[in-house]
Amino acid sequence: MAILYALVARGSVVLAEFVGTSTNASSIAKQILDKIPGDNDTHVSYSQDRYIFHVKRTDGLTVLCMAEDNAGRRIPFAFLEDIHQRFVKTYGRAIHTSPAYAMNDEFSRVLSQQMDYYSNDPNADRLNRLKGEMSQVRTVMIENIDKVLDRGERLDLLVDKSATLQGNTLRFRKQSRRLRSSVWWRNCRLMFTLIIVLLIISYIVVAFVCHGPLLPSCF
Repeated sequence: MAILYALVARGSVVLAEFVGTSTNASSIAKQILDKIPGDNDTHVSYSQDRYIFHVKRTDGLTVLCMAEDNAGRRIPFAFLEDIHQRFVKTYGRAIHTSPAYAMNDEFSRVLSQQMDYYSNDPNADRLNRLKGEMSQVRTVMIENIDKVLDRGERLDLLVDKSATLQGNTLRFRKQSRRLRSSVWWRNCRLMFTLIIVLLIISYIVVAFVCHGPLLPSCF
């Protein structure tokens, strides 16, 4: 599972974004920004093909990401919450007046780092579970993107499958390394335990031979 695209916007003004693969997700995301109804805080998800656009809007600031459908909802919304907090903490009131892409040079790197973390590090989900947060995500309905975009406006989502496959391969390699490391340590513990057992058995045998009823002593 992976988060492939993310942006931060004020209304329809994109302040920062990062694309993790070759895709036209940016164009579709901007269409979504123009069509999100009302001005109230919201959590909403829109599906298209095997991908889902997750949207979190709080106090006029919108954070959006596109993820593979198998990422579920908890991890993408945990990512959105994290990005929202980092963005507000970093830029404060400048958010309300900055022009388009004013924060992109700096904050796109943060988007990239956190996308990789929430896509690949299992601790991201564990931490979210421990915090017990994101309860509102349970009520988020995943609607088809046609609900927000007219069919005449909707673009077909294009994603470079080779880049996605490469990301999946990288995650598989990381998991394989962790598994090999776990097996190696388990074998070391088993070998250590076996050595201890053999030493104990050897000590008992020597003690029995040296102090048995037929031999007064070996020393």
